Amino acid sequence: MAESNDNTQRTPGGEEPTPEPEVEEISPEARIAELEAQLEAAKAEAAQNWERFLRERAEMENFRKRQERMTSDRVRREKRELLAKLLEVVDNLERALAFQDTMDRESLQQGMRMLQWQLNELLKAEGLTTVATVGEPFDPYVHEAVETIASTDHPEGTVVEEIRRGYKLGDETLRPARVKVSSGPEA
Repeated sequence: MAESNDNTQRTPGGEEPTPEPEVEEISPEARIAELEAQLEAAKAEAAQNWERFLRERAEMENFRKRQERMTSDRVRREKRELLAKLLEVVDNLERALAFQDTMDRESLQQGMRMLQWQLNELLKAEGLTTVATVGEPFDPYVHEAVETIASTDHPEGTVVEEIRRGYKLGDETLRPARVKVSSGPEA
């Protein structure tokens, strides 16, 4: 067999490999022009990204302001509704005071009890509940102890007397009840 004198080598399978592409030398001017074009493209992309960032930031600021405005409006609307309900109680109180001179003591007391009931119903409708006190175990989350009393009737740590009523709004304590707590029997 005759050997070929060319510079291509055969692969073990006998196939001729593909010749490697010749690398074309790029002139420095062409390379600079190519890099300048890439730089301009990168600058344009950076400018677009900056504009997009500024638009998004402005949009977020507008969203935040809109949310604050909506929250403020909702709070104002709910406050107005509550105050309108309270004005009904105030109207009844003013009527009772206007006729206090012509009412006997029993009628006046009955009117006051009705006003108290009306106000309690309004507060209950708004989610306000009273804190259970007398006979309950002392709970620092809903009770504020103002005094301890020796008591044979109540075990130690039990609420004996309510000084000021406490209230909860849902599960949250709005105002703790001021109470007297048993310290157990006197030693």
